[in-house]
Formats: sequence, C-alpha cells, structure tokens
Amino acid sequence: MDYRRYGVSPKDRRPVLDFLLDALRSSGCRILRHSGAASAPFRISYEDPSGRPGGIIAYAFLANSRSTRNRPDDEHRFQIKYGAKDGLEHELWTDPYEVYTTLLLGVHLEAGVIVSADVALHNPTKFFISFEFKDDSVQQIRKESWHSWERTKRSRGFEAPTEVVLGCVPERFLDLVHFEQAARGLSQGHRMLLADRIEELPVIGTSSTSTRGSKEVPRPNEQAAKRLASEFELSVEEILGIIEVAPRLKMAVRGWVAEKHLEELLNAAPEVACAERLEKDGQPDFEVQFHDRTEPCLIECKNVLRKPLADGTIKVDFQKTRASKGDPCSRYYRPTEFEVLAACLHPRTEIWEFRFQLTRVMQGHSKCPGHLSNNVRIDAGWDKEIGRLVTKL
Repeated sequence: MDYRRYGVSPKDRRPVLDFLLDALRSSGCRILRHSGAASAPFRISYEDPSGRPGGIIAYAFLANSRSTRNRPDDEHRFQIKYGAKDGLEHELWTDPYEVYTTLLLGVHLEAGVIVSADVALHNPTKFFISFEFKDDSVQQIRKESWHSWERTKRSRGFEAPTEVVLGCVPERFLDLVHFEQAARGLSQGHRMLLADRIEELPVIGTSSTSTRGSKEVPRPNEQAAKRLASEFELSVEEILGIIEVAPRLKMAVRGWVAEKHLEELLNAAPEVACAERLEKDGQPDFEVQFHDRTEPCLIECKNVLRKPLADGTIKVDFQKTRASKGDPCSRYYRPTEFEVLAACLHPRTEIWEFRFQLTRVMQGHSKCPGHLSNNVRIDAGWDKEIGRLVTKL
C-alpha cells in the first residue's frame, strides 16, 4: 500500500492505538493485523462480527480539554499534526479500491469518546491544525453513544465550509467506520441525514450485539428495495440505472438522485424546452433552454444543511470544498459562473423538492469582491417553480 508514513513517538501514540484496537474489539471485531505505534497513520485490519474482513487507515490524534489561554473553558480539541510544522499540504491517503476506510479522528482518552472529522473536507491538510469541539458535544456522545453536529470555523476572517462531525463511544466504533464508508464525499446535509438514520440502515447501522457470532451477511431484499424506491420516489430500475452510469457513485449517490429529480422537474416545466446535465467537473450541473429565451441558462444544484438556524431558516451548503493555494476567495462562487442556484431541500425535509434563486440578486461576499456570500438562507424570495424566474433572467 503506497501511502506516506510518519515517524511518531511510540510512547505518545501507543495509548491512542490501543484505544482504537480496544474499540474495535468492544464492537465485536477480531483484530487480524495492525501497524505499530512508532508509525502513523495506523493501519488496522479486522474481521467484523459477521465474519467479513475490513480495514482502516486512521489518522488519529489525542484529544483533550486542557485549559488554553484565550480559549473558551468548555472547549475540547486535538491537533492534526505529524512531524515538524513545515507549512506544506499533506495528502490524507484514501484507498482507490475502498478496501480500507480512511479516518481522521480525535481520540479522547479522558472522556472515553472518539470524534470523526470529514476526510474529504480536510484533504489535503496542513499540519499543526487545531480541531475544536464543545463540551456539550462530548456529553451528548457519552449520553447517547452516538452524536452528530455541525461545526463552522473561521480562519483569518474567512468562514470554512460547515462540517458535520461524528462522535461515538468505543462500542459504536464499528458503526462509525461503516458510516464513514458510506458518507465519503456526501454533501454535509446528507452526511448528517445519514448520521441521524444510522440505525435504519441494515448494514451500516447493524449493532455488534445483534450480529456477534453470526456469519450471515445481510443482503438486500424486496422490502428493502421497495423502501429505497419509496424514499427516492423513483423505480428500482431507475435507481439502478443512475448507479450504473454515475462515475462518482458510492460517494455521492444522493447527489445524483437530487440531480435526477431536478432534471425531471426542469423538463416537466412548460417554460423549459430542454434541460441537459453537463456532468463535467468545474461546470454548473445543468444547461437549460427556455422557450421564450434565446440564451441558455446555467443552473447549479446544491443541498441544504440538515440542521436549521435558530429561527428555523434553512441554510444552503454553498461553497466549494477546497480553495486554491494562496487564494481563500476561490472557495466562493462568482455570480457569473451560473445564473440560477437550485437548492435541494431533501437533507432537511426528506422530500425531493427544490427552491430557486437568481445569483445576480444574491448577497455578495463581504471580504471577496466579485464572489457570492456563502451565507445563503432560503426565504420567501425563493421560487418553488423554475418558470417564475424566466421573466427575471
């Protein structure tokens, strides 16, 4: 396996490695092999309670709640770092064959919990990055055994993408591994939806107590297929067709389903002559030709966040995952990149519905002239039907 290894202090890292090994065992797993404490990230292969082999590559760091000057008293944190502070970006290895699941973890020995960050949002990463979370989250993890929350951090005046963070007790560590397998590359809204519904998923949410000692591998059945078809509001054949042709499938299946529903909605609108999915990186999602407009309209589809704001307002997950090196403003969209933003409400309402807004009327970014603000809220000014925007284009 070709991934970069870092020399670390065995004395400092041994407790973290032992905690993860014990967490897998308490989840009903049998450890097959694991790397030593003198090298990071940790590589662990195991056999789960049903006899299936699995493996993780764990970028794991010690979390604590030590008092720090000029920081809140209720704050916990871990430092993402190996070796010296070199200012370089380091790649977090991910298995192209998806045999091993990459994890970015804070292991809190004192509190007895594990915190999992979204690898995609932190890849690549600079070292000596601090990852903070609140005591309320720690207490909720310990109380419920499984907890998810949204984390937004500002750096040099710029707001980083909202990130959904997971936390669990050791006995739920296998569920966390299965979750990160399924959630890889999901939008943050659907990442939290998956976390909220972890118990409903027969493979991901299988508890160790129900499968320990059993060699039977859960298989999809007719009822499960019907439930999936009902949730997506598509036939099983349509769902399988999407899965077959989507090049980024497993990590973004809900994103593709959202685009499929949007495509059908656009083509069903009487004002639309044709809606074409572009399916190219760096381009908007759709090019739409209206009957009463010569020029085509570019539309970008984005998911909303699952958790509403304090006043109940739904917020759109509206910024790019990565910024170009040395240009934090590149994380934010320009109004000239597309004319319409389509917000998919499914992560919040669990219904495949959309709201539409013109980018030219959206708020600009306060620190990045020529870019759109990432603080996008859906209010009464958004339209339920694309046709209503035609006369405003």
